[in-house]
Amino acid sequence: MHYLGVPTSRAASLVVSDDAVWRDQFYNGNVKKEQGAVVLRVAKSWFRIGSLEILSNSGEFHSLREVVYFIINEHFPAISRTDPNRVLAFFGVVVSQTADMIARWMSVGFAHGVCNTDNFSLLSITIDYGPFGFMESYDADYVPNTSDDEGRYRIGNQANVGMFNLNKLLVALTPLLDNGQRRMASSILDGFPALYYQRFTELFRSKLGFLDDGRHKGRFYNVVSSAE
Repeated sequence: MHYLGVPTSRAASLVVSDDAVWRDQFYNGNVKKEQGAVVLRVAKSWFRIGSLEILSNSGEFHSLREVVYFIINEHFPAISRTDPNRVLAFFGVVVSQTADMIARWMSVGFAHGVCNTDNFSLLSITIDYGPFGFMESYDADYVPNTSDDEGRYRIGNQANVGMFNLNKLLVALTPLLDNGQRRMASSILDGFPALYYQRFTELFRSKLGFLDDGRHKGRFYNVVSSAE
C-alpha cells in the first residue's frame, strides 16, 4: 500500500509460530488448523476515532480535551496551540485527509473490510488490516469480509461509511465546541462528498491519461457513469 501511494501503517516484522491455530477462514463452520503468525506494524500514531468516542460517550470531557490537544500538538503542527478554533481546524483536516485516503483506496481497488470507527485513524492512514482485499474486476458490491453478510463495508460503500464515521467524530468532539463552532463543523462535514469526489476524479483522470485542464472533463464523467 505504501508503494501504491496510499497512506498506511507499515509492516515491521513477521514472526511465524511453530504452533498451529484453529481458524474458520470463511466463517462457514469449516474449522481447520493453520500455522500461526504475528505481524508487527508501526505507525506515527494509533489514535483512532474510537479513541475519542469512548471518552466522550463516558462523559470524560477533561480527558477528551487533553487527548485531543495532545494529538493536535504532536501530529498537526500547522495548527497553532493558541488558536481558539484549533479543535475545529483539527476536524477539518481529518475530514479532508480521510476523503483523500478513501479516494486512494478506491483508485487501487482496495476494500478495507471493517470500516468501523475503531479502525479509522485520526491521522487518516490505513490501519487494522484484517479481512481486506483487492477487487479483481469492477464490482461495487465486492466484500472481502466473509462475515459481512449485509455488505455494509462493501467497496462501493466505503465513502459513505467514511462520512458516517466522521459524523461520529463530530459527535465525540461536540463537548469541546461552542455553538458557532458546531455549526461550522457541520458545514465542514457536509463538504466531505465534494472533497472525496474531487480527489477520486483527480486520481482516475491521472490513471486514464486525461489532462487536468478541463478539456476532457465531460468525457471522464461519461466513463465514470458507465462504470457505475
